[in-house]
Amino acid sequence: MKGSLYLIPTPIDGESSLGEENLNLLKKACEEKDKSLFIVEDPKPARKAWIRFGLDRSFIDEFIYFNEQTHKNNLELILGDILQGKNAYLLSDCGLPAFCDPGADLVDACHKKGVRVTAGKFNNSVILALALSGFPHEKFEFFGFLPRKSPDRENEMKKFIHSRGTSILMDTPYRLLKVIDELINIEKNNAISRTYLIACDLNKATELVFRGSILSVRQKLQNLGKKEFVLVSAWPRSI
Repeated sequence: MKGSLYLIPTPIDGESSLGEENLNLLKKACEEKDKSLFIVEDPKPARKAWIRFGLDRSFIDEFIYFNEQTHKNNLELILGDILQGKNAYLLSDCGLPAFCDPGADLVDACHKKGVRVTAGKFNNSVILALALSGFPHEKFEFFGFLPRKSPDRENEMKKFIHSRGTSILMDTPYRLLKVIDELINIEKNNAISRTYLIACDLNKATELVFRGSILSVRQKLQNLGKKEFVLVSAWPRSI
């Protein structure tokens, strides 16, 4: 059975506590040490933060470093361990890992291998969905909530799928399937095929994070009801 990749947000000030939910997640990972990988950005900040959070110091020597210098060499090793059943916990120096840092490459690789990607507690669903996508996002376009009526709605959706880079939109939960079906039709009529990440009910027990074509997203949502969601889209590299 494959393991999972967990993005663990850390305080941006370098001083605050980790937060109860994320701290408990890491403590549980430490208890399951034979099944856990701890991936950090840089040695000194990671060690300092780990000690500040009150976590077991013995794990510091087992950190795997994933940054601009090491990510190409370590990606396949990490991915191999995840595919063998280990859970990986990714922390950046501060803030949300995989958002505008090399961790995005690991997220991307996990999606391509069908590995579950999720995250600890984080209070911004849009940025969290973007980090969970693994899409390139040095620049991205946020379309917000779609207009309710056409032609404004259809025009906005066309802009969304023609965006040159990664794009993000939202809508109300009861329009989830409507949005997907509209995108299917627009892609068909415009001979376009993009890659999508649907992120529903983030940080809840009912969370769903799935990446693929718009048709595969529709199939995944077939039996779901209303869900809070963020939809992220990018031109495919390979999936």
